[in-house]
Amino acid sequence: QVQLVESGGGLVQPGGSLRLSCAASGFMFSSYAMRWYRQAPGKERELVASINSVARGGTTNYADSVKGRFTISRDDAKNTVYLQMNSLAPDDTAVYYCNSKVWTATRWVDYWGQGTQVTVSS
Repeated sequence: QVQLVESGGGLVQPGGSLRLSCAASGFMFSSYAMRWYRQAPGKERELVASINSVARGGTTNYADSVKGRFTISRDDAKNTVYLQMNSLAPDDTAVYYCNSKVWTATRWVDYWGQGTQVTVSS
C-alpha cells in the first residue's frame, strides 16, 4: 500500500526557513519522480517543485514563484523527499502536499500525502 507522509510544517516569520519531509512507502521510491504541491485558501493546488529519479538524472524543476528560494532533494536510502524553503513570505502560506504518480501494474495512479500546513506570518 502506497503511503506518503509529510512533516515539518509550522508557523514561521517572514524571511525564515522550514524544511519539509515526505516519507514514502509501498512502492519502489527510487524509480519515481517526486513532487511537492501547495494549496492556499481559495486557490487551486499548484506544483511547487519536482525531482526526477536518479536514473533519469535527478533533475529538478521549480515554479517561478519559488525559484532561488526553495530546494527539492531526495534520499533514496531513506525513501524520503525534502523541500527546503528559505526566505519565506506570507504568499507561501499554504498546505503543502507530497505527490508521486506510480505504476500499479495496470495503470498510473496519483498518490498524495495528507498535507502539512505552512504559515508565514509575523
